[in-house]
Amino acid sequence: MNHNPQSSEGRHDDDAALSEFLASLMDFTPTIPDELVEHYLAKSGFQCPDVRLTRLVAVATQKFVAEVANDALQHCKARQATIPKDKKDKQQKDKRLTLTMEDLSKALREYGVNVRHQEYFADSPSAGMDPATRDE
Repeated sequence: MNHNPQSSEGRHDDDAALSEFLASLMDFTPTIPDELVEHYLAKSGFQCPDVRLTRLVAVATQKFVAEVANDALQHCKARQATIPKDKKDKQQKDKRLTLTMEDLSKALREYGVNVRHQEYFADSPSAGMDPATRDE
C-alpha cells in the first residue's frame, strides 16, 4: 500500500473545504425555500433532518434553473437574429425579448428534459368547455 503524504494532505484540504462549504450553507438563504425543497424531497421518498443537505439541493436546483434560463435566452436571441429585416425594424423600437416555449423546450432538451406541446390551442375562451355551460 502506497502512503503518499501529499495525497492525505490534499484530502485534508478537500475535507476542510467541504466542511467550510457546508457550514456556509447554514448562513445562506437560497432562492428556493427550504419547505419547498423538503416537500419535493419527501415526495420522492427522501427525508433528512440536516438543513444543510436541503440547502445544498436548493442551491443545485437554483443553478440548474439559472443555466436553463440562460440557455433559453441564447436560443431566443438566436431566433430573433433570424427574423427578416422588415419585421426586425418594427422590433427595434421595442427591444424586449420574448421567451417562447420553443426556446425553453430547446434549452431543456440539452439537459435531457423533453417538453411536449399541446396538440392544439383553443380558438376561443369557451373552447373545451361543456356545451351546456357555453353562452355562445
